[in-house]
Amino acid sequence: RRSLFALLLLAPIPSFGVVMAMVLAPGPDGKTIFTTAKIWLLLFPAAWYLLVEKGRPSWSPPPRGGLGAGAASGFVVAGIIVVGAWLLGDQNMDLAPLRTEVQKMGLNTALPYLAGAAGWTFVNSLMEEYVYRWFVFRQCEALMKGWVAVIASAAVFTTHHAIAVSQYLDPLLAFLASVGVFTGGVIWSWLYMRYRSIWPCWLSHVLADIAVFGIGWYLLFGMV
Repeated sequence: RRSLFALLLLAPIPSFGVVMAMVLAPGPDGKTIFTTAKIWLLLFPAAWYLLVEKGRPSWSPPPRGGLGAGAASGFVVAGIIVVGAWLLGDQNMDLAPLRTEVQKMGLNTALPYLAGAAGWTFVNSLMEEYVYRWFVFRQCEALMKGWVAVIASAAVFTTHHAIAVSQYLDPLLAFLASVGVFTGGVIWSWLYMRYRSIWPCWLSHVLADIAVFGIGWYLLFGMV
């Protein structure tokens, strides 16, 4: 019951923030709600762990290793992303919604794009591993065992991403991106289940994000 309650208090929040910011209330109000949702994602897991679970602070050391497995899986995922994008070809992509969204965020020139990509790749990915692997997966694992918990936590991780990409990618690309996010969620949840540390998951996640933002650079700016 406690784990289910924790999931109910956390899992819908990122989707609510994305829907408000991108669909129902784009503008200052939506951005405020989105930012509030992000703050909730950052604070709630730690507060729950410390106050409800009575846990002790930790930097999630990898007692079972796993950094090699994290790096290997990251390179594999990055390779699949790059090859998939190459096979699809930019001539088959409707890039207008993507360019519009990037312009709205002020990332339509090189330096802001690189700064945003670095933030998402290294900082946002760490927050997502803390939230979705360390917290959400553990709550799912208390309710369901093994691979069922892996799939469930990956589904929670995918939902708000799928809503977001549907707003600035054409339907085919949005579907492929959502499948990719879900696959990443499965891999990273498995890594956490196997090694009990967010760092192998984060390393894999970073390498995947480097591929994603590298493709984004090529689509927006070409080879320059």
